[in-house]
Amino acid sequence: MNLNKVFLVGRLTRDPQVRTTPTGQTVCSFGLATNRIGKDPTTGETKKSTEYHNIVLWRRLAEIASQYLTKGSLVLIEGRLQTRSWQDSSGNQRSRTEIVAERMQLGPRAAGKVAPPEKETPPQEEIPVIEEENAIDVKDLPF
Repeated sequence: MNLNKVFLVGRLTRDPQVRTTPTGQTVCSFGLATNRIGKDPTTGETKKSTEYHNIVLWRRLAEIASQYLTKGSLVLIEGRLQTRSWQDSSGNQRSRTEIVAERMQLGPRAAGKVAPPEKETPPQEEIPVIEEENAIDVKDLPF
């Protein structure tokens, strides 16, 4: 059996960048920072480390991310790892590992932030939101 599944909860490191492919597909990408807090076993000192991830969303998920997310927004991403390789303009071989999102849950809205203006579109589906009182504190995780 094979499994390629990623769950991340973190904050955006930059505003989402939205593009459209030549075939008309919407794609959105942004950086996500996740923190890990643990104790050093030798000194007992609390240490904090941050990991940075490249997130890619397609189609409707990309549109939702571009409408509601900004730098610093809290978001839960469920997806899979994917590594792309290409040759840059200098002829160097490059690669990048990304998380291709399959599901997304938005964090609480920032105080004083105004929702995007309503467009004349059919009613949108319910977008799940992480409530602050139900948010997971990384200090409580067993690692």
